[in-house]
Amino acid sequence: MLIRSRPQRGFSMIELMIGLAVLAILISFAVPGMRTWLQNSQLRATAESIQNGLQLARSEAVRRNARVTFALSGVGWTVSATSVIQTGTTESAGKSEVAFSQTPLVLAGTVVFSGVGRTVPAADTTFDITNSAGGTCAAAGGKMRCLRVTVTAGGQIRMCDPAATAGTAAACS
Repeated sequence: MLIRSRPQRGFSMIELMIGLAVLAILISFAVPGMRTWLQNSQLRATAESIQNGLQLARSEAVRRNARVTFALSGVGWTVSATSVIQTGTTESAGKSEVAFSQTPLVLAGTVVFSGVGRTVPAADTTFDITNSAGGTCAAAGGKMRCLRVTVTAGGQIRMCDPAATAGTAAACS
C-alpha cells in the first residue's frame, strides 16, 4: 500500500521573510514623502483656518455695517465686534508658525474691517505660514509648500504660494 502525502499549504518561513523584507524596503521609500505631505497638509490647514476667520470677520462687518476685528493669538483666532462673535483654532496648532506683516502696524496679528468690508486703517496685511521644525520652504529651495494669506486694503482675502511660478493662479503676485 502506497501512502501519498498531501501538498503543503501556506508560506514557508523563507518566503515570509522575503515578503517582509520587500515590504520594509517599500515603506522606507514612502516615509520621507509622507512626512513632507503631512507637513504640507498642516501648513494648508493653518492657512485655510486663518483665511476662513478673515472671511468671517469681513462678512460680519458688512452684515452688521460696523467694525469687526480679527485677532490672531498663539494657536487660534477671534472675531469680535462689541462682543466675541466666534473663536477658532488653527487645525494644526503648534505645528505651524505664522509671521504677520502690516504697514502701518496697528496691532500685531489684528485686522479690522469696516462696515463696507475694507481694512481700517487702509493697509495691506500678510500672514506667512511656515514650519521651521519641518525644514525650509520651497521658495528657499526646500520641500515644504509654505503659504501666505493676504488681505488688501480693499478687503480682498487671498491665499497664495510664494514658490509658485509667476502668472499661475497660486502665485503671490
